[in-house]
Amino acid sequence: MIKKSPLAPNFFPELPVIVGVEFATAAAGVKYIDREDVMLASISPGSTIAGVFTRSTTRAACVLDCQSKIGGDMSQGAAILVNSGNANAFTGVAGQESVDRICTAVAASLSLPTSAVFTSSTGVIGETLPDHKITKCVDSLTKSMRGDAIANAAKAIITTDTFEKGSTASIVVSGKTVHISGIAKGSGMIAPDMATMLAYIFTDAKILQPELQALLTDLNNKSFNCITVDSDTSTSDAVICAATGTSGVDVTRNEVFAKALKHVMLDLAHQVVKDGEGATKFVAVEVTGAASDEDARKVAMSIANSPLVKTAIAGEDPNWGRIVMAVGKSGAQADRDRLSIWLGPHLVAENGWVAKGYTEKTGTTYMKKRNLVIRVGLSIGSATTTVWTCDLTHKYIEINADYRS
Repeated sequence: MIKKSPLAPNFFPELPVIVGVEFATAAAGVKYIDREDVMLASISPGSTIAGVFTRSTTRAACVLDCQSKIGGDMSQGAAILVNSGNANAFTGVAGQESVDRICTAVAASLSLPTSAVFTSSTGVIGETLPDHKITKCVDSLTKSMRGDAIANAAKAIITTDTFEKGSTASIVVSGKTVHISGIAKGSGMIAPDMATMLAYIFTDAKILQPELQALLTDLNNKSFNCITVDSDTSTSDAVICAATGTSGVDVTRNEVFAKALKHVMLDLAHQVVKDGEGATKFVAVEVTGAASDEDARKVAMSIANSPLVKTAIAGEDPNWGRIVMAVGKSGAQADRDRLSIWLGPHLVAENGWVAKGYTEKTGTTYMKKRNLVIRVGLSIGSATTTVWTCDLTHKYIEINADYRS
């Protein structure tokens, strides 16, 4: 049995039923034995679907297929099918043929056009997907759909995850309640590029597709695109959001809804980092005073992705020299003699030198905390950013050395 991450939440949240969405799961045996590994979500007619996807140049066939369908006609409804255990990536023509067969089977079973069926696959890259194991489950899946089965769906999509990831938010608009429920999977091969891992978000809000797409893209850049576990971008990353409109509440350009959706996305993104393979520390990297947003991000990601920084965090070593190194290699504009570094509330370095009054004991004591903040002040401009990462431990090597064994 996989040991749960020490950073895991105490429990899976109770996600409200989103009217217009139903779920079913099955144990297809794609890779795993005696565990559910396929999830199907049925989405009501007239819903809007938005999505953001990896920009990897070796992205999977299912990603390319989903990208081509976003913005299409969902007047008859839609469906999302996800399998774990096999990424269906780098499988040539066979990859698209598998996607086509799965979409055809789901479309026939739910009386949908294939253009309204979205698929995702996650797992081993370069192995042909045994899609016959999935398609033979489709009819039984459609017969067992339930609105309250989203927790089962969250479990079916995981691979090396040690816990299922879910988040929710509710708002009141004009006296009516709008619900948002989301699930995600991700643990390793996490470095954002447009989207990251797999995440599926459902809401009963009413919003047109172009507006939902723009909102999802914007919030993605403030959530999933601000995390990293190991600097590796997956071939299969996808974040899909479905709005059924069943609440009757129009949330177009509604800031309260946008804030609630951001909460769900950021919560799921944080959970992915907290489940980083072998992770024992959750780390926020804050950068202030950069010359541009791009420079702020370069510095933050350079620190968050540095193996030397991440291993020092794992060893609870306040080796701030490694942070200096990461700033210097980032390619962003920086001035050694204007640089400031904090570990949590503790000023460690300033003006190109160790801060007066800082002691190694102070840093060592702080690094023993489970949740850490590294802050860097560049003192050049006004741009800021925050990204989130985790430490790099021996366990990460063990998990990935044995992944296909």
